[in-house]
Amino acid sequence: MNVQEAIDHYLRQVKRSKSPHTLAAYQRGLSAFADSLARSKAKIDVNETDIAALSPLWLETFLNQLQKQSVSTEHLYTTAVAGFYRYVAAQEWAAVNLSTLDFELGQRRSLGKRLHVFPESSLETVLEFMQSVAEQPAKTLPQQLTQRRDAALLFTLADTGLRVSEACSLRRGDLDWDHQRAVIVGKGNKQAVVRFSGRALGYIDAYLKVRVPLDLGQGRQGVLPLFARHDKRAAKKVLPISPRTAENIVTRYVVQALGEEARGTITPHTFRHYFVTRAARRHDILLAQNLARHESINTTSGYTHLSETEIDQAYAEVFDELPPPDEDSPPGKTLDQ
Repeated sequence: MNVQEAIDHYLRQVKRSKSPHTLAAYQRGLSAFADSLARSKAKIDVNETDIAALSPLWLETFLNQLQKQSVSTEHLYTTAVAGFYRYVAAQEWAAVNLSTLDFELGQRRSLGKRLHVFPESSLETVLEFMQSVAEQPAKTLPQQLTQRRDAALLFTLADTGLRVSEACSLRRGDLDWDHQRAVIVGKGNKQAVVRFSGRALGYIDAYLKVRVPLDLGQGRQGVLPLFARHDKRAAKKVLPISPRTAENIVTRYVVQALGEEARGTITPHTFRHYFVTRAARRHDILLAQNLARHESINTTSGYTHLSETEIDQAYAEVFDELPPPDEDSPPGKTLDQ
């Protein structure tokens, strides 16, 4: 049995015990693990390498390549790979030293406490680039559909705070154009209201207008996906894009706008951080919590990325506007004391 076959066995086990979203996340994590092995100095091909050769030291290679990923992605991917290692050990397909595995993971968790530099200006550069691409004339209908869809997707992620799985699950009928919002079933199978900006709706409307000829041949319009595939395999069918496709779309424009070195620094989830940060900055963290649909405000605080300058300005607005103490009052006391 080779490594890829063992991964497939493990994912089938995960499918039986985890949610579809968790399964998809584990699939991405193990795919990234396989890619990192192929790019390593040893150039390990998971389709050719026997599972008996599995080594915890491979995890070190993977962890080093996760430096550009967010801490949450890093944690998720290492959890998936560690689960795979333990599964292989339980099946006795390889002599895995679990103590070495735990040591590698322990090292990573300590590194995971590093300060996260939020790429806000880079994300806005990507949005500006996306806007310019959307304005360019397309040579073919598929190209026009792809450009309009990608613009609608990126600005929807930026202005709604939707998780990537939620965005990919949107249907045309979910949108309430008059009230600029949609009712979705989000994390934990909870129903929620999501607001849409005029900017996002403008890009969605432009995209759907180009898609009219395709949609008309599909029957009921309301059940059609909001963001559809436009590859050759989809042909004239209106099929939803997957979260992995959405990630690839984001990565494509990040690389085009910022260069290859920016690959992995901005993901669909980064757009959610961007959304929450803007809501907290322009209003307050309670509004950001409600818009992000977080049960705990502690979760929201982890999403907000205010600069030291912004914190200084906010402090000055609150405290520097206080009247100076009366000259006859001792320091630290008011007249009422």
